[in-house]
Amino acid sequence: MPRPLQFSAFVMNTTSHITHGAWRLPEARQTEFNSLEHWVSLARELERGRFDFIFFADVVGLYADHRSSWEKFVESGLQIPSNDPSVLASAIAHATSELGIAITSSILQEHPFNFARKISTLDHASRGRIAWNIVTSLSPNAWRNFGYDDITPHEDRYAWADEYVDVVYKLWEGSWDDGALLQDKERAVHGDFTKIHKIHHAGERYRVEGPHLVAPSPQRTPLLFQAGSSPTGRRFAARNAEAQFIQSPSPKDAKALIDDTRRLVVEAGRKAEDLNFFQGLSFVIGSTEAEARRRADEVDEYIDDDAIIAHAAGGIGVDLGHYDLDTPIGDIESEGSRSHLLWLREAVPDREPTVRDLARLRTRNGRVVGTPEQIADRLAEWRDAGVDGINVTNYTIPGSYLEFIEHVTPVLQERGLAQREYRPGTTRRKLTGADLLDDHHPAAAYRGAFS
Repeated sequence: MPRPLQFSAFVMNTTSHITHGAWRLPEARQTEFNSLEHWVSLARELERGRFDFIFFADVVGLYADHRSSWEKFVESGLQIPSNDPSVLASAIAHATSELGIAITSSILQEHPFNFARKISTLDHASRGRIAWNIVTSLSPNAWRNFGYDDITPHEDRYAWADEYVDVVYKLWEGSWDDGALLQDKERAVHGDFTKIHKIHHAGERYRVEGPHLVAPSPQRTPLLFQAGSSPTGRRFAARNAEAQFIQSPSPKDAKALIDDTRRLVVEAGRKAEDLNFFQGLSFVIGSTEAEARRRADEVDEYIDDDAIIAHAAGGIGVDLGHYDLDTPIGDIESEGSRSHLLWLREAVPDREPTVRDLARLRTRNGRVVGTPEQIADRLAEWRDAGVDGINVTNYTIPGSYLEFIEHVTPVLQERGLAQREYRPGTTRRKLTGADLLDDHHPAAAYRGAFS
């Protein structure tokens, strides 16, 4: 039997994350994002519903201006205010026992030495349930927040990411040998000096002497996520990621993308199955199809199309507020996220997509509307296309997840599409069957390298 799909709750420590305007729905509680109990309570419900991850997106700057201003972002709550998700991780770890906790962190926002230390601490605190979503920051404002004149060009950002992961791999995998932490009270020997090493990294951007200040955590290296779908981003994922988020417009498109990316994984010296794929989808559920469609129409009344365009434009790196809605996307060039443009061209394959298509597809593409049985049918198609998991986007918190758990999950479990119980062990063991990265991963080359 095929493995059940994995399920990730795609959230952000802010009011308006993806489905802008939905926070105004009467039952929505996204405005409570400052509350720790809001997130802890959601995490407990996700674990009750056998979700595999709570996955926090994050940004460290505003998106590009909309109509030459950032007023729209403040007015609509579009990822501002936005709090640091990593601060929530230890509380969620304490309140749960099985749920994976994935944190987005950019190469821009934190020095790799300190980041490695923080992640290892959280992996200890959670008993091996931390994952890292590796991003390079596509917002010019984010780069200016950290002292740069403008965003670094796309290819250079990934070269930077290559060195960043190289540093943290050395710290996580190479600085401490197995058995280095003794804590022997009788001999008064806490650690074995011969098994703890400085890494002496000297690269283009970083010089890190080491050693890593945290003893090896249950996973050593956290489970690694990545979301880039540009050619460079996919090659980076093929080398480094264990799970990749995709936003394909159909199972057919997902299969083509997955098959080609698995080819890149093999070219990178890894096994094709070393990379898992999570498709982003949202769900509107009804006891009948007609009820579900009525509910979708109700949700659409609250959707802020202008905010959707502002968000999408921020990803592309241009101010689409000044463009006519019928402007071809091909007329727009930027150093922002090329994956946005690729996704749009996949969704509109028969002609050049426009700005209007971007607004329409961002609200409706990836949405599954129907009864629990119809949703299960659709998810089976995604699994048959090679998708390993679903990144569940919400309209309301906690409502979107509670409805899914109460009505859809039992049908999925009955069909073998969702797990009934968690596998034991760390988050990596649940996904791959092992606590540590396998020997094909580039980080494994640093095991014993500094002895």
